[in-house]
Amino acid sequence: MKFKTLVSSALLGAIMSTTAFHGAFAADDTIKVGVLHSLSGTMAISETTLKDAMLMLIDEQNKKGGVLGKKLEPVVVDPASDWPLFAEKARELIQKDKVSAVFGCWTSVSRKSVLPVFKELNSILFYPVQFEGEESERNVFYTGAAPNQQAIPAVDYLMQNEGVQRWVLEGTDYVYPRTTNKILEAYLKSKGVKDEDIIINYTPFGFSDWQTEVSKIKAFGAAGKKTAVVSTINGDANVPFYKELGNQGVKAEDIPVVAFSVGEEELAGVDTKPLVGHLAAWNYFQSVDTPANAEFIKEWHAYTKNDKRVTNDPMEAAYIGFNMWVKAVEKAGSTDPDKVIDALVGVSVPNLTGGYATMMPNHYITKPVLIGEVQENGQFDVVSQTPAVVGKEWSNYLPDSKDLISDWRMPLNCGNFNVSTGKCGGKGS
Repeated sequence: MKFKTLVSSALLGAIMSTTAFHGAFAADDTIKVGVLHSLSGTMAISETTLKDAMLMLIDEQNKKGGVLGKKLEPVVVDPASDWPLFAEKARELIQKDKVSAVFGCWTSVSRKSVLPVFKELNSILFYPVQFEGEESERNVFYTGAAPNQQAIPAVDYLMQNEGVQRWVLEGTDYVYPRTTNKILEAYLKSKGVKDEDIIINYTPFGFSDWQTEVSKIKAFGAAGKKTAVVSTINGDANVPFYKELGNQGVKAEDIPVVAFSVGEEELAGVDTKPLVGHLAAWNYFQSVDTPANAEFIKEWHAYTKNDKRVTNDPMEAAYIGFNMWVKAVEKAGSTDPDKVIDALVGVSVPNLTGGYATMMPNHYITKPVLIGEVQENGQFDVVSQTPAVVGKEWSNYLPDSKDLISDWRMPLNCGNFNVSTGKCGGKGS
């Protein structure tokens, strides 16, 4: 009797195992992927779309058979535009949920919040948004633009094509705008721009009372020299800013605005008629005419069941980062962070603008720079496009950075190697 029971138990176990194996995937045979984006608060206007994009990419990959024969399982959390909460949620994803990598953050302050967690727990973060650079971490892969892939080319475009001589550097008050504007101010002065031809202003997250600030911009632009606004305003503050530009009749032919954080998603909530001709600098626009982009847009509309949902640059950066991670995991034959980190350097995947993105030894990628003009339909007409540019982690225009380089390969294996002192650790330390 005991023998029959043992045999029956063995057969039942074999049948259950076989059933699980021949299903889509075994329940315990999954790779968890963290999605860390604000779904509420001031940054939800921008970050919710990235959450949706990540879920689409994971879904599409599962249809292809997953990764290493395993199903990808997304774990979505909402840090709610609360910067300390980003660190708590990141720790939860890594320690409790056991994710193999995290795709997330938008603002630099949220990224800075989670950095110690990823270093301590040796996990991997893919960061998909343009930012100020001045950082290169072993556990982070930066798929958004560095300043030399967005901010500086945008200023060059305005100088060369619009004849701009006076500059308003208008930003939200946090790390990314302040550091980017520090770089831009030094760059402008290196080009001969005088102190009196630069003004810099910061407003809080969620700022809405733009009447006085836009009046100041108009007054500054009335001095007889061609003036432009370089905008590092982030999140939902962009909506009232652009509305006030329209209210006060600030037209692109008079004072063009070039934005680094305004794309198709942000313009979806704005009457774009008064904004036609204003600019944005990105590395991708939905209007790019390539087969890869057409297919991506088609998949996006099918996944969201909404033909009016737009795509944007950070979505492409997420797309690139996700595909790089998949390729590196398959190359390493493992999700072990150390193996994947080493495997990622040198990985190339198609972008959506017709070329390839390559992960460089500094953990930045190659990207073309596109300048787009706002159209009435909320899309952008691409007026300038460069070949692929290698992301530069440390700026030549800041005294503390000009001697630093990053290379995460052996034997250097350093994110801030000082070429003057020959030491890893930055400012001569």
